Amino acid sequence: MTLQQLKYVIEVAKHRSISKAAQKLFISQPSLSNALKELETKIGITIFSRTNQGIAITPEGSEFLGYARQVVEQAELLENRYTETPAPQQHFSVSAQHYAFAVSAFVRLLKGYNREEYEFTLRETKTYEIIDDVKNLRSEIGILYVNEFNKKVIYKFLREGNLIFHELFEAKPHIFISAMNPLAKKEYVTLDDLDPYPYLSFEQGDYNSFYFSEEILSTLSRPKNIRVSDRATLFNLLIGLDGYTISTGVISHKLNSSNIIAVPLKVDERITVGYITHKHVRKSTLANIYIDYLKETIKEELS
Repeated sequence: MTLQQLKYVIEVAKHRSISKAAQKLFISQPSLSNALKELETKIGITIFSRTNQGIAITPEGSEFLGYARQVVEQAELLENRYTETPAPQQHFSVSAQHYAFAVSAFVRLLKGYNREEYEFTLRETKTYEIIDDVKNLRSEIGILYVNEFNKKVIYKFLREGNLIFHELFEAKPHIFISAMNPLAKKEYVTLDDLDPYPYLSFEQGDYNSFYFSEEILSTLSRPKNIRVSDRATLFNLLIGLDGYTISTGVISHKLNSSNIIAVPLKVDERITVGYITHKHVRKSTLANIYIDYLKETIKEELS
């Protein structure tokens, strides 16, 4: 087993394509395929399975990839310490539901990252895709919520994907509305109060199950419903249509307009927000720093 073979595995996992990885590595596709087969034979496991949709990482491959990244990272640190080789480009990816605190922590990570080159990714995406991203190592961290209604289903998917949920905070449900909304001056609102207003929620694509909804109380029937795919559009509609959405109540006015406010929703529910990681992959230094920024940001916005 060579360091170069480990780098090959990392590149194929990154692109989910042998041909794309070969282009990035400046080698031929047959040479890369042969190197991977030779490595799989030597270690006695299948790292990648080939499907009609492309390359998929096997459970054994996910564990191997975690160790491979650690070895390559340590080798690069050693080389940088004792040679004049420039620091390698760093990679870090997060997949999250549409939470402003996740973006705020990402901004803090980037501001504190003093390197000439990096490739960071923040995906605000659908619940199923967050789980799939971390399961297949497209993202190192995933951010989502669980509650009494969805946790059995979410935890089932996490177990099947060898993923672990780490709690960040528990919140009482709030609605996000425009500061000009007629409900804005209320101490709290009830579900009956919300009936006249459009309800906004994030669409979940092919996995549009109640259990994957980004908003609690997803099974309730509402007279006016609007689905959106991004946070900026949702906030614009909250203002333009006097709509509402249900969330944690944690809102960043540094990143979002002060025209959006949070009002407590009087229901007997709780929302537990956390991050997920792959159980076979040790968190990188960047992941640990990002998690620390997440906790700091949440603490500041809850205070």
